Amino acid sequence: MTNDLPEGLLAYEDGATGCWWAGDDGLYRHYHDTEWGRPTTNDVQLFEKVCLEGFQAGLSWLTILRKRENFRAGFAGFDPETVASFTSADVDRLLTDAGIIRHRGKIEATINNAQRASEMLDEFSSIAAYFWQFEPGPEARPVRADYTSLAPLAVTPESTALSKDLKKRGWKFVGPTTMYALMQAMGLVNDHLEGCDARAQVAAERDALVRPS
Repeated sequence: MTNDLPEGLLAYEDGATGCWWAGDDGLYRHYHDTEWGRPTTNDVQLFEKVCLEGFQAGLSWLTILRKRENFRAGFAGFDPETVASFTSADVDRLLTDAGIIRHRGKIEATINNAQRASEMLDEFSSIAAYFWQFEPGPEARPVRADYTSLAPLAVTPESTALSKDLKKRGWKFVGPTTMYALMQAMGLVNDHLEGCDARAQVAAERDALVRPS
């Protein structure tokens, strides 16, 4: 891997160019290249992202990625309806699972959020329809998608509004910084840098997307 590119971009030996944060870890790079920023409208996939972003708080995302399959096994594939029915016995089970992050507050928050997600379906056609209403317009985005503009961006008015509304609905571990990370991951924004190979791919998928409503 070489780095003779503008700040924030990495050139890989296979000729590809990516964002700095993926580094040279194969798992992280695969996530960057194939998933991060791709528009998500599937409720189960979206709920998983919400939960994992909550578990990531205070930790590295690579730590979460390495435990992701264990999380999926422990939380029934993150099917909200199933997780909503978890009991205290499930909490105890998960607290003994060394393959995940054994944090009681985050585990209980995941079950709580599944229950809140079920309630959300009474108001919206899908969980995705709720989250996509917080997509920022072009005028709210940085003029340039370069390292200087995007690297320090951790909270936005939209992520703050999303966080505030979710908390009002009873969701937990959904602070504005965590929600901006979610917005990046689920494709509400395209924060791949200009010059990153994935940026144009994500832009094309977002252009073709029929937003859920």
